[in-house]
Amino acid sequence: MQNLNQNSIPLHDIKPLIEIHEYSLYYFIGVCILVALILAGFIYLLYKWYKNKKIFNKRAHDFKMLHAIKYVNSKKAAYDLTLYGATFADDSQRHQKAYENMLEKLEQYKYKKDVENFDADTIHTIELFKEMIDV
Repeated sequence: MQNLNQNSIPLHDIKPLIEIHEYSLYYFIGVCILVALILAGFIYLLYKWYKNKKIFNKRAHDFKMLHAIKYVNSKKAAYDLTLYGATFADDSQRHQKAYENMLEKLEQYKYKKDVENFDADTIHTIELFKEMIDV
């Protein structure tokens, strides 16, 4: 009985411990880095989209303001048409010519204390210039 306690019995069926190469930690770190890169890219694209959304577009703003002008106060309308129309005057030769024609028609409504309402020919020239604009 004493010999059994000393572990002197040779073991023939049990193999010695072998080293197991475990790579799951490396796989986990790789997946975490990949997810972090994809998430960073998504956040960057979201930031760029939000930043571009906030960019002020002068042509679109002036186009909107040009079409919002009321012809009730002809003096203010003449100044506004001159201001907002100048943005589109250099688009082409036709735009330049139409803008100059509109300025000639609007000249009589500027620089005076009291002015009349727009006549039909002036309104037609203004509408023609507005229709030519592409944004």
